[in-house]
Amino acid sequence: MHAYRTHTCAALRAEDAGTTARLSGWVHRKRDHGGVLFVDLRDHYGLTQIVANTGSEAFDILDKLRAESVVTITGDVVARAPEAVNPKMPTGAIELRAADVTVQSRADELPLPVAGEADYPEEIRLKYRYLDLRRERLHRNIMLRSNVIASLRRRMIDQGFTEFQTPILTASSPEGARDFLVPSRVHPGKFYALPQAPQMFKQLLMVAGFDRYFQIAPCFRDEDARADRSPGEFYQLDFEMSFVTQDDVFAAIEPVLAGVFVEFTGFVDGKPKIVTDTPFPRIAYAESMLKYGNDKPDLRNPLVIEDVTEHFRGSGFGIFARMIESGAVVRAVPAPGAGLKARSFFDGMNDWARAEGWAGLGYMNFKSGEPGGPIAKNLGPERVAAIVAQLGLGPDDGVFFAADKPLKAAKLAGLARTKVGEDLGLIEQGVFKFCWIVDFPMFEYDEDAKKLDFSHNPFSMPQGELEALETKDPLDILAYQYDIVCNGVELSSGAIRNHRPEIMYKAFEIAGYSQADVDRDFAGMINAFKFGAPPHGGSAPGVDRIVMLLADEPNIREVVVFPMNQKAEDLMMNAPSAVPVKSLRELHIRTVEPIGKA
Repeated sequence: MHAYRTHTCAALRAEDAGTTARLSGWVHRKRDHGGVLFVDLRDHYGLTQIVANTGSEAFDILDKLRAESVVTITGDVVARAPEAVNPKMPTGAIELRAADVTVQSRADELPLPVAGEADYPEEIRLKYRYLDLRRERLHRNIMLRSNVIASLRRRMIDQGFTEFQTPILTASSPEGARDFLVPSRVHPGKFYALPQAPQMFKQLLMVAGFDRYFQIAPCFRDEDARADRSPGEFYQLDFEMSFVTQDDVFAAIEPVLAGVFVEFTGFVDGKPKIVTDTPFPRIAYAESMLKYGNDKPDLRNPLVIEDVTEHFRGSGFGIFARMIESGAVVRAVPAPGAGLKARSFFDGMNDWARAEGWAGLGYMNFKSGEPGGPIAKNLGPERVAAIVAQLGLGPDDGVFFAADKPLKAAKLAGLARTKVGEDLGLIEQGVFKFCWIVDFPMFEYDEDAKKLDFSHNPFSMPQGELEALETKDPLDILAYQYDIVCNGVELSSGAIRNHRPEIMYKAFEIAGYSQADVDRDFAGMINAFKFGAPPHGGSAPGVDRIVMLLADEPNIREVVVFPMNQKAEDLMMNAPSAVPVKSLRELHIRTVEPIGKA
């Protein structure tokens, strides 16, 4: 017999009754039923109930052990009485009567329980992450993550992609988020950077003549934590393809993502969640901003925002009319059935907007077709009727209005759309709704810097290429840039790349960079393009976000094995930490306290 186990804790079944088995695992839960001790023994695979009778040596050992102690138990497999069968457990038809118990490791008093799913402060959970990972939900999430990655890898290979590994130590980039810097011992005063993404390397692989690359790539960014991104590092399915159009990129990745979501989708009311059929819908950036108020729309929400500026221009509702003369727009968010709700619902929405830092939300509410509220009173029946017709409002609906400069009005209307959808219970359940956001603007005007800048990825090919850059208003130029979105979560950004040096120089010139700046900051890529580069493009769906959606978790830390907290601290390993002066000297650096710190 094996020293530790003949079976796992999920393996024994009714047909094993009458045999002798040996199991090893953690004491999950104990129950003393008047002379009989029941122990749920847990390992990676599942649970088996152990029984020990009073007066036996096994009882005496198990009775004294704390939960989470590790034991090896040998005994007879016994069929449970029919009334004692637990159909919720795979091993619920049997129990193991303990004859011999060996204690492999005794557990101290636990800082948080493993049995049960009670909420505990995040600080405790992260400090004792190895205990947190023993809990069923988190253990299941991490196994889901592993299986999703394996499925992504298999599907990419089936699509003709080849996996390559790109460098972890590289050069600092002036674009994007802050780099994590690594001092060089052998090159005093110089630093490597951890890659924010393998962007340049994967493009260089295309220049090198490889055709379809992918990698489950670690990415490092020194930025603040968000619910959908772990601070410090995250993983993405990074891929790139040569001699492709935007349509080719979509056709390659859609079956991979759709296949993974179908394979691992959860259930709602006993039915598997529905995944958007391929090809996924495509929505232009400008349309998305107008209809949904953002560039990552949650299509489970049926509400569509409308521009109603002209109905308020020169109207009797003076506040909006004056704002419009100053360049504002008015966006309307329908609220089906809200007219049947109390006045407090509408006032509550206005209070919510103010609490979020906005001036407020206007509204109209309808009861049996009669409009109510100050806007309806001042706007006049003809204009109200025109708004009702445009939005297709019913006799007991409501509508909210956001008035501001275009980008701010879009943002407020988008937030209101989400809140109205949630508060009225309109969000469709049991579905994963995908879409592509396409036709992003190549440039935007930076109000703070008072200059044009790239709005998305600076290495994207502008639609119309060099001619567009030379003849169009930069703010009218669109790019071959695209995002893939699922249920309001941006899974990835991507683009058809700008592979021609003359177009790259011109694009950067418009954004205020000289040719010398490009040659210095992006030397590796621009030099490579001068030796023959194929048209190429790709994307990089976030692995963490994919798993977060599939696990139905609101926070990405619930699907990462050893995450940092929101302050980018590893409470378990005490990182970041100070290092000895000797180590600093070897790296030719010294630390400087921030200005103003005592």
